[in-house]
Amino acid sequence: MTIKATERIISILILLFFQIGHTQSKISGTLKEESQKPIVTASIVLKDATDKIIEFTHTDANGVFNLKTQKTGTFTLVASALGFEQKNVALLLENQTESKTVHLVLTSKETVIKEVIVETKRPITVKDDSIIFNAASFKQGNELVVEDLLKKIPGLNIDANGTIKVGNQEVEKVMVDGDDIFEKGYKLLTKNMPVDPIDKVELYQNYSNNKHLKGIENSNKVALNLTLKENAKRVWFGNFSTGYGLFSENRYAVKANLMNFGKKNKYYFLTSMNNIGEDATGDINHLIRPYRYDEPASIGDNQNANKLLELSFVTPNLRDKRVRFNNTEMLSLNSIYTLSKKMKLKTLGFLNSDELNYYRNHFQTFSFGTNTFSNTEIFTGKKMQLTGFGKLDFTYDISKNKTLEFTSKFNVANEKSRSDLRFNNELLNERLRTNNQLIDQKIVFTNKFKETKVWLLSGRYISEKTPQNYSVNQFIFNDLFSDAATDIKQFSKNKMQFAGIEAHWLDKRKNGDLLEIKIGNQFRSDVLQSQFQLLQDETSIAFPSKYQNQLTYSTNDFYVLAKYLFKYKNLKLLTQAEAHQLNNTLESINLKWNKNPIYILPKIGLTWKINKLNSLVSYYDYSVTNTSITDVFSGYILANFRSFSKGLEQFNQLHASNVVLNHTYGSFSDKYFSNTMLIYSKNHDFYSTSSLIASSYSQTEKIIIKDRQLINLSSNLERFFKPIKSNIRINLGAAKSNFKNIVNNSDLREVTMLNANYGLELRSGFRGCFNYHVGSKWNYNEVTTTSVNSFTDNTTFLDLSLVFNDTFNVQLQTERYLFGNLDSNNKYYFLDLETRYKVKNKKLIFSLSGNNLFNTKTYRNYSITDISISKTEYRLQPRYLLLKMEFRF
Repeated sequence: MTIKATERIISILILLFFQIGHTQSKISGTLKEESQKPIVTASIVLKDATDKIIEFTHTDANGVFNLKTQKTGTFTLVASALGFEQKNVALLLENQTESKTVHLVLTSKETVIKEVIVETKRPITVKDDSIIFNAASFKQGNELVVEDLLKKIPGLNIDANGTIKVGNQEVEKVMVDGDDIFEKGYKLLTKNMPVDPIDKVELYQNYSNNKHLKGIENSNKVALNLTLKENAKRVWFGNFSTGYGLFSENRYAVKANLMNFGKKNKYYFLTSMNNIGEDATGDINHLIRPYRYDEPASIGDNQNANKLLELSFVTPNLRDKRVRFNNTEMLSLNSIYTLSKKMKLKTLGFLNSDELNYYRNHFQTFSFGTNTFSNTEIFTGKKMQLTGFGKLDFTYDISKNKTLEFTSKFNVANEKSRSDLRFNNELLNERLRTNNQLIDQKIVFTNKFKETKVWLLSGRYISEKTPQNYSVNQFIFNDLFSDAATDIKQFSKNKMQFAGIEAHWLDKRKNGDLLEIKIGNQFRSDVLQSQFQLLQDETSIAFPSKYQNQLTYSTNDFYVLAKYLFKYKNLKLLTQAEAHQLNNTLESINLKWNKNPIYILPKIGLTWKINKLNSLVSYYDYSVTNTSITDVFSGYILANFRSFSKGLEQFNQLHASNVVLNHTYGSFSDKYFSNTMLIYSKNHDFYSTSSLIASSYSQTEKIIIKDRQLINLSSNLERFFKPIKSNIRINLGAAKSNFKNIVNNSDLREVTMLNANYGLELRSGFRGCFNYHVGSKWNYNEVTTTSVNSFTDNTTFLDLSLVFNDTFNVQLQTERYLFGNLDSNNKYYFLDLETRYKVKNKKLIFSLSGNNLFNTKTYRNYSITDISISKTEYRLQPRYLLLKMEFRF
């Protein structure tokens, strides 16, 4: 099948199914009292012969209603309203182009609340700071896991990695019946939990992670809660699925979920094994190190020890199943125990083993000044990693207003990586071993001593080690070292310890004003060692003096913050000042430095609820960033097989000013919603680089430069079009930044980078057999130095869903990628297909899935920097078919 033929087929499918979506019978009419007064917000439901709800709506302010359906046959139109007798009307629809007009008059009656069971659950209900989505209203019959359902709820944006955002804000957590298991690692839940037991999805706005702060702190956080159907509570249920490849290499996928969500105890056990590229865990780093910004008791969330060296395990921005060559085993055991009315214990255990393979061909042309040269890399790599993580959360409600929380977690990760890299026709064999050991202890005491007054006391201790051993069997640094070496090794060790204590007081005044005072002390100590050696036939012959590091860097930060939020009608004015006293100490082999700076950080912000639909948030802040261990080491460290980097060997605090402006129109439950954000940042001083770049090596050291600017504009708009029952989403964005650097002893070079993206998506919400999701996105990149380089990429997709009945459905996914600056082979097409058949009891599901049916074997992309142009080719997962069986219990 040719590419042009494929494009024609896809176009015909789009037109055909759009036509199907538009061919509908119309039912309209009015609903009035006996006095001929219109009945407002009455429920209008259309049921088929089996009493199943087909369509539903509500009357408007004039008592008018409108319904559309693609189905034909005999139906019952049910009209009901509080305080009136229900009325049923029989309807016959013989074809899909009929129009029926029905005028109804309801008789008054005394209402018993139990009779308002109106089989009329609204799709969306707004209640205070919560928006409740009825899951059944958004299911289209092809959902397997929770993530599939969330993708169809308006206002929720789920990216390819499973990150859930509401507008530009990522959700804090995804709970089940009010209990949180995974915190920021919620992808483990949403990518694996079966969707059938879900009754409602609740979106909490202005969410507080600490229950005592609800209604007191000034929060803009959001969270999700999944409520279960009654028959899924207090019982064990789950699923088991297995799949094996047909007519292809040895492909397999096995997954099992077992859970019980009782009132007192909750259990969620899951396991997964596959070699088809699926990542069942998402980013587990969010599970191990959840980060909360500017939140009471979030002390230490931004502390971690950094790795110094990585192999070039880079993959393109495609779906995991296209580029991920894996062999994964994962087991997660999670429980929540209600020990008593006052005590709750949560345990989480996670074990993951993964073997990943990488294939990449890379061609890079460097150009700066009069220097031009090219490098080629043919890279084959393998990474074997084993991660074990355990966490214990204990909560003790001392009284109604006092709570003690203790969290203990540990993580052990072992990583073995190797590569066969042909660099400019010379074969290099790299070996890297990385270990990580993390111990993290945290305790928080909260006392809500008055209805609107709370104080918190938190303490935390973290210890983390990241030793690394690296070797390569070839020597390509003849221009740097005169020794007759044949290979190299580097050992590095980065050990970090953190201890902190913090007191936080919040006082909500009667008029809505909020006073916050925070005082704390944080101490961090880093020990960094790196040893670079030259070898000849595996025997050490030299330890170059400029390529060794042994230093201890410690920082003690004593700080006080005062914040006051003024509230007047629809306006909120935030004023904030934060003072820091630092004590920085750096010790190397023969030297010791000490510096004790003091600085004050101001912030001012304004929130204006202009009217019911429009709101505006803006703020200005001045920030200071303290030096980290990776900024101060004085010896060169090998960062990859050909690149060395070094720090400044001195203390610095970097200063910046930031302005943010955000406008929101509507809310997530409205037919139209938009969110626009403008960010302007000016770095008064920043870390840049002075680099020496040659064909076989590069050496980079940090320098401090004055004045860098960044401006970023992003906007997303959503609109639901009821006539075609489809939701349109428009995404716009642009970012421009400038900086300066030095390359090969040049003068300071001015570099400007521009990125612009724009895209359009349309997702249907038909209740018939057919639904679609189609979209296209363009991305423009430009880098300006003494010359201008630019390119534009395009990604287009079309997903089709055919749900023929309750037992059989078909899913079709197509993608097209276009790279503007590739001379040839710049278009790539992908087609995936999945068919599912449910046995009548719906406990057994058979499916056949096909991946990369066009059998696209390689994928090339194009990128630019201020010094180079790169073309990279990646190997893709070949075409395969997988026969799967799932059993639900």
